[in-house]
Amino acid sequence: MNLGKGVEIKYLGHSTLLLTTPRGRKVLIDPWVQNNPACPEQHKQIDRIDAMLITHGHPDHISDAVALAKEFQPQVVCNFEISVWLESKRVKNVIGMNKGGTLALDDIRVTMTGAHHSSGIVESDGKIIYAGEPAGYVVEFDNGFRIYDAGDTCVFGDMALIAELYSPELAFLPIGDHFTMGPREAAHACKLLRVKKAIPIHYGTFPVLRGTPDAFREELKGQDVELIVMSPGETLR
Repeated sequence: MNLGKGVEIKYLGHSTLLLTTPRGRKVLIDPWVQNNPACPEQHKQIDRIDAMLITHGHPDHISDAVALAKEFQPQVVCNFEISVWLESKRVKNVIGMNKGGTLALDDIRVTMTGAHHSSGIVESDGKIIYAGEPAGYVVEFDNGFRIYDAGDTCVFGDMALIAELYSPELAFLPIGDHFTMGPREAAHACKLLRVKKAIPIHYGTFPVLRGTPDAFREELKGQDVELIVMSPGETLR
């Protein structure tokens, strides 16, 4: 698969991704590493993070955000409500934004897109804090390569607008079902997005996430979409 010169994508399991830009910067999406049962032990130690993107506030997407942000001091991109919460935890370099906005982070451009899900931060005492609306991201590298991370979502018609406006070449789509879309809906998302390549995420971590890559592949029959199944810890270069 051609990611464009210098781009690397490392899958840390569930929905956590570590991107490397052509200039060698590290971008972590949805920081759930230490207690992520899908992440192999040998890949739980991260040596550098320059930017962090958070799609929403659920524990399986944000649990390590505070610790990693304090350790590496990255630029942290999230919605406004999560930005206020992170700053209350003394996290620095937080950039709160909202859907439709685009910002430049050195050698990438990040656009926050819509997603249909829920979002709440579970505090240590069990209290749930409202965490704004969930989101997805389009990330464009300076070599022109574009990816779309849908976050946790069902399929929705405005994915066609994401295709029209941003033309992502590769989509990371949840397929687990129950909490997000399953394989059938993810295959329809590929039609709306007009992507040529898709990587499934958010499946198999827990028994309830029963969608599988094989079912996704079956639903993709008749579409000109390359399905790329990554094992946790695997890197695409």
